[in-house]
Amino acid sequence: MLKLISLEIRKHKLSGMLKGFLYANLGLLAFILLIIFVEQGESDLTFASYEELFDALFVFVKAVFIIFASVLLCKLVIDEYKNNTVTLLFMYPIPRKKLMTAKLIIVFLFTFAAILISDVVLGGILIGINYFVNIIPGNLSASLVTNELYTIVMGALYAAGIGLIPLYVGMRKKSVPATIVTAVLVVSTITSGFDQFRLGNLAAVSISLGLLGIGIAYLSIRKVETEDIA
Repeated sequence: MLKLISLEIRKHKLSGMLKGFLYANLGLLAFILLIIFVEQGESDLTFASYEELFDALFVFVKAVFIIFASVLLCKLVIDEYKNNTVTLLFMYPIPRKKLMTAKLIIVFLFTFAAILISDVVLGGILIGINYFVNIIPGNLSASLVTNELYTIVMGALYAAGIGLIPLYVGMRKKSVPATIVTAVLVVSTITSGFDQFRLGNLAAVSISLGLLGIGIAYLSIRKVETEDIA
């Protein structure tokens, strides 16, 4: 399986996605710093504590990379069905299920790693900046850092599953725009709310959506062995 995953990465030149990962993080960092410095001196701050900063950072990162996952799904799966190149792919002496599994593992692991690394690195950069300029009120305790790391790991795991949900629409419509629009709608749903409440902050919702995405991936893998590609 590892060899097949490596072949898929080279075939689709996914190493280029690392540039997108880097640009996305630079954009997120610039956006958050802009908010922080524009509001400097105001009484009503968007990030009035480290807790609020970390919560907002996780929401932004999760939203970006769930949509990123839909783009990856399009590149690895939907495009091949849309252009019918999957027919040639399935002529190889490799089980269809194994091929599809490799593709979806790439999407899941990339999304998980991207969210985890982005949150940790961007959080560390923002903590370092605040150490010198002191514009975020409050203290950074060891318990807060520990709780935040646990939240990031579990949240990244759920989000990686959620990132597979657009596969359902993409496989039915064989459409790249439909896949990406579905991801945007999913992100809009889990980030919607008011004040400090967001639907995606509810553990039951995140777990349910994550399991839904994994279930969709499983059904897609199981179905691919018998479905008529033509």
